[in-house]
Amino acid sequence: MTRILCVGIAVLDDIYTLPMPITSGQKHRASGIVTTIGGTATNGAFAIAKLGGRPSLLARFGDDAVGAQLRGLLEGYGIDTSLSVALPGMRTSRSTIVVEPNGDRSIFNILDPGAPEDAPSVPRELPAGFDAVLGDVRWENVALRMFESARAKGKIAVLDGDRAPQEPRLVEASTHAIFSAQAMREMTGISHIGEALAQYAKGHTNFIAATDGEHGTFSHWEGRVTHHPAFAVKAVDTLGAGDTWHGAFAFALVEGLSLQAAIRFASAAAAIKVTRPGGPLGAPTKAEVLAFLEERA
Repeated sequence: MTRILCVGIAVLDDIYTLPMPITSGQKHRASGIVTTIGGTATNGAFAIAKLGGRPSLLARFGDDAVGAQLRGLLEGYGIDTSLSVALPGMRTSRSTIVVEPNGDRSIFNILDPGAPEDAPSVPRELPAGFDAVLGDVRWENVALRMFESARAKGKIAVLDGDRAPQEPRLVEASTHAIFSAQAMREMTGISHIGEALAQYAKGHTNFIAATDGEHGTFSHWEGRVTHHPAFAVKAVDTLGAGDTWHGAFAFALVEGLSLQAAIRFASAAAAIKVTRPGGPLGAPTKAEVLAFLEERA
C-alpha cells in the first residue's frame, strides 16, 4: 500500500455554509456547519487516505483540548499521527471558514507565532517504509530535511506551494514543486500563469507546475510549458481543492503514473471534490476518480 509522509500544518476547521453571499457589516445565518480537519498537508493526507493510501502526518500540535480533538479526528480518518509532536504551551491552529453559494470561501485562521521550529522528537531523516514525502510551506525546515532525505533515498518529494516559500532551498530540494496560481503570480509579478511559470522555472532542474482552478494546470518540464485543462464541473465548495490535487498527484506518482497521467488523475480528484460540500472531506476514492476519468476518456 502506498505510504506517504505529509509534513506541515494541521488545523481544526469550523466550516460554515451560507445560503446567500456575504454582505459586509451584516449578520448572516448559516445553513450548515461542519467541524473537521484542515491545513495544507493535512488535507493532502486526507486525500491520500481516501484514495486508499497510508498517509502519516508530521505536524505540530499544542497540548490543548483543540489538539486532542484534532488528532482524534485525524486518526479516525485513517491518518497516522504518531510522528507528530504535541508541544507544551503551544496553541493548536484553528480556523473559521465561510463558504458562499458559488463555492467561494473565506478563511479566518489563528496560528501560534511561538510554535518552535524544531523539537528533539522530530525525525532527522525520512523514516523507513515511506514511498514519498508531501510537504507544505508551513514547517519549512522540517519539510526541507524530509525532502533532502527522500531524494537521497531515491524517493518522490512533492512541494505544495500554496504560497511562496521563505526557504529558497525548499523548491529545488523537491522532485516536484506545484504552486497555486496566486503564489506564482506573487513570486514573478506576471499575471499569465504560463508566462509566469516559464520565467520562474529558469534555473530549476526539477518539475515545476502551477494550478489555476477552473483554468487548469500549467507545468514546466524539460524546457517546455504545457497547459493541462481542468474538467468542467459545477463548483459547490472549493475549500481544499488544491490540497486534494497535491495529495492525489503524489499518490499517482507513487502508483507509477506518468507526469501527464498523474496531472490528469489529480485534476479529476480536485474536480470531484469541488462538487461536494464539507471542504477536504469531499475528496474522492480511487474508484470514483477512475470512473470519472473513464466517463471523460
